[in-house]
Amino acid sequence: MKEIIAHTSEDKRTHSLENHLIYTANLALNFAAEFGASEWGYLAGVWHDLGKFSDDFQKMISLAQSMDGNNKSKKNKVNHSTAGALWAIEKFGLAGRIFSYLIAGHHAGLPDWMPDETGNAALSIRLKDLSHLEVLPKAKIPPHILEKDLPKQRPPQGADPAFWIRMLFSCLVDADFLDTEAFFERDKSARRGNYPEMSTLLTNFSTFMNEVSSQAANTHVNQLRASILARCIEKASDKPGAFTLTVPTGGGKTLSSMAFALHHAIKHHKRRIIYVIPYISIIEQTADQFRSIFHESLIEHHSNLEPQEEDETDMQRSLACENWDAPVIVTTAVQFFESLFASRTGQCRKLHNIANSVIVLDEAQLLPPDFLNPILHVLNELRKHYGVTLLLSTATQPALMPQPSFAFNGLPDTQEIIEKPDALHKDLKRVKITIMKTLTEAIEWEDLSQELRQHPSVLCIVNRRDDCRKLWQLMPEGTFHLSALMCGAHRSNTIAEIKDRLKNGLPARVISTQLVEAGVDLDFPVVYRALCGLDSVAQAAGRCNREGLLKAGQVVIFRPPTDPPIGHLRQAAGIGKRLLEQECDDPITPERFTMFFQELYWLQGERLDKEGILRDLNPDREFRFSFRTAAQKFKMIDETQQKSLIVSYRDEANLIEELERRPPDRRLLRKLQRYIVNLPRYLHDRLVNEGAIRLVHPGIFTQGHSAMYDEVIGFCADRSAIYDPDDLII
Repeated sequence: MKEIIAHTSEDKRTHSLENHLIYTANLALNFAAEFGASEWGYLAGVWHDLGKFSDDFQKMISLAQSMDGNNKSKKNKVNHSTAGALWAIEKFGLAGRIFSYLIAGHHAGLPDWMPDETGNAALSIRLKDLSHLEVLPKAKIPPHILEKDLPKQRPPQGADPAFWIRMLFSCLVDADFLDTEAFFERDKSARRGNYPEMSTLLTNFSTFMNEVSSQAANTHVNQLRASILARCIEKASDKPGAFTLTVPTGGGKTLSSMAFALHHAIKHHKRRIIYVIPYISIIEQTADQFRSIFHESLIEHHSNLEPQEEDETDMQRSLACENWDAPVIVTTAVQFFESLFASRTGQCRKLHNIANSVIVLDEAQLLPPDFLNPILHVLNELRKHYGVTLLLSTATQPALMPQPSFAFNGLPDTQEIIEKPDALHKDLKRVKITIMKTLTEAIEWEDLSQELRQHPSVLCIVNRRDDCRKLWQLMPEGTFHLSALMCGAHRSNTIAEIKDRLKNGLPARVISTQLVEAGVDLDFPVVYRALCGLDSVAQAAGRCNREGLLKAGQVVIFRPPTDPPIGHLRQAAGIGKRLLEQECDDPITPERFTMFFQELYWLQGERLDKEGILRDLNPDREFRFSFRTAAQKFKMIDETQQKSLIVSYRDEANLIEELERRPPDRRLLRKLQRYIVNLPRYLHDRLVNEGAIRLVHPGIFTQGHSAMYDEVIGFCADRSAIYDPDDLII
């Protein structure tokens, strides 16, 4: 009997379809077992490629075997995913619709049930083509594959069906990818999963912390950091749930939160730790520190230069996507939350590996208000139904208790790790906050530059990139500049140089955007901050007298000549102005942050789910979801407003030459992530039209000539103010 084939390789090897279905099913079974859905995972796996039994698909495979490598791209595609989707409905009726989403979308992504105005390939349309179902009886499919009963397992009581389906989809696509990879790339497949136990990682971490402790001076601040660390380790034994860690900036939250996560993971048999950082611009320092402890057990994953799955029927291209199988993941909030709402296979692939993990949300106050209700909804799902422990770590805890009065879902039943956050705030208070003039009177940049010149070492944080450059130009030679117009490698080098000067008592004046306010450990005697939200005031204060070596650092709030961009930043600044103008001994106590965030969220009203994402994913009785529409709406960064550019900074020249010689792979793209700058789209397009930016591969642009990148201030389209100010935030 002629072998039925799933895949064929360049060297003419064949992959049995029956074996592929069984192995994929068993992998999906194991993945879905983490949340009690093993039977659903198995059945999705065993039916996902039923269409490959068809004569048309087998003829295509035979033709591919006879072609050389140069002609394989010319072979016709055969729809092999609709057959299994139709068969599930044929067998199970309405319940089969759940499988139809998974199977029909396992290459192209989870579909919407109904077509949108663009007429996309909605599931309801695809299921009307019954010709795919008619081929199954003729295909002589083994009964142990075709004839199955509806699983007896059910989603947990109260679980969100849309999220449950996305988790099942993740199990299927990762299983499919992994079994296909095992056929095409045996060596790569054999290397997967070879990670040390969590207990080994804890040993490495404890060794690192002992070295840090032995080298630390016996100061009051270091004593408090040690007590915070001990408290985190103690609370790690508590039962899984949602925790907050409220520690003033400079209190050692990063390492203490990791200590909690490691001890909690071992105590409660969690599979991995996912450390979520708010911005790409600050991920380098945290990832580098953790990598020095955990080495190859850590994956750093964020979104710059992600390979685009332009042809998602091309399985081998999709194999490049990460599935987060390592024990420690460091990622950005954009990558993490957009994946939780994604429909594309590559983004969804990792979701099942989030189950039974510890998630640390660093700087939790930076969750975007426009998506706050969907984000908190999915975090509650993970905690209640998928074995996830949450830790929200910040100096400025957002007010996340549910508020039915203004449709705020919130995050109920959280436990605070620190016994007395107010007392800890007082113990760690190292700065005095003052206001320059009044907050209703702006100071001109020239006057501010004269003020800053009076201090040998000073940090000034402004709200916009154009403000940063304008003020920097008025400062003495040798003043440092920090903004997101500098690529990651440039920022890291500049921050390292600033730290070195401060450590050695040398003068260091720095003009920066707010990118230094999270995850950047700088310690200045004086910090100036442009008017902003109260949370940003506290973060700026955390860069002042960080080690507590001065009696009190000086933090000065001023009103700049320009307003913050329209939207949340301007609203936050307005609330911050009112609270800062009130008479009080300390404007940045935990109680004041509660007042600040409650008012900020209250102002949003229904905009806490601005795009109506929860409506798109709220099912009716016929399981009609809009998965693709919701995914397209959930964009924490509006990709239509900016584009990425690879810039020419120091040692990246060889990487750009390599990029220009051949198509990019993940290894090369990973290295190039350190040399990315995001530009406003209109500016990017203009520079492309002028020939100043070159398209080297689809969606990948490089700088046209080296003069456009300045070794101090970063990318310069020209030396005039050509930016729309509201596009230039950090």
